[in-house]
Formats: sequence, C-alpha cells, structure tokens
Amino acid sequence: MSLDHLNATVSALKNGLTSLPLGSAMDNTETWQQIFLQSGEPGLQDIAREIGNLQSLLTSGALSATAIGNSLSMLGDQTSQVSTQAPDHIKKQLIELADSLRRHGSDLLAHAAKKKK
Repeated sequence: MSLDHLNATVSALKNGLTSLPLGSAMDNTETWQQIFLQSGEPGLQDIAREIGNLQSLLTSGALSATAIGNSLSMLGDQTSQVSTQAPDHIKKQLIELADSLRRHGSDLLAHAAKKKK
C-alpha cells in the first residue's frame, strides 16, 4: 500500500466529494481496488468488492444519494476495521480515511432523507 497514494486519497476527500472529478475518482478507486484484490487479505478484498459496487453506482447514469451514501459508509466501516491491524506508519491515515468516508456517506444519506420529505 503506497503511503503517497493513501495521503493523496485522504487529501482529495478532505476537499469534498464534488471537488474530485469523476474520472479522477474512478482512477483512484480502480488503483485501490487492484491493490486490495491482489493483497490476498480477506478484509482488503472485501473493500475491493465494495469499491467495485461504488464504481457501478457512480457510472450507472442514475446517481442515488442513498446508495452511494450507504457504499461510502460501508467503505468507512471496512477501512476502520482494517486500520486496527495496519502498520503504525499508515494507521493514522487509514483512520482519517475511514472517518472521512463515513462522514461523506452520512452527509449523502442525510441529503437523501431531506429530499424524501
């Protein structure tokens, strides 16, 4: 796992979901998905599968705030679980990434709930 790539991902998410062009987001998620699929670690492979789900949601043509929010929240939870066994030099960034994913997921879910009212 590249520390530079992890830091770039955390930094991009800090700027908000809409600040990252879809093409860049897809490239970023594709890179992570390949790393995690090839890891041989079940927790990382679960994240890779959820990344695939998120990619499908983002390219479906009909964006669903609820579905994307749920996916981001799931990715945050999975990342948090993986961070507990991560090497010390990346643990802090993984926790920050997990928190950011859950926060963005929660924001999207809140937005979707408001639209239903």
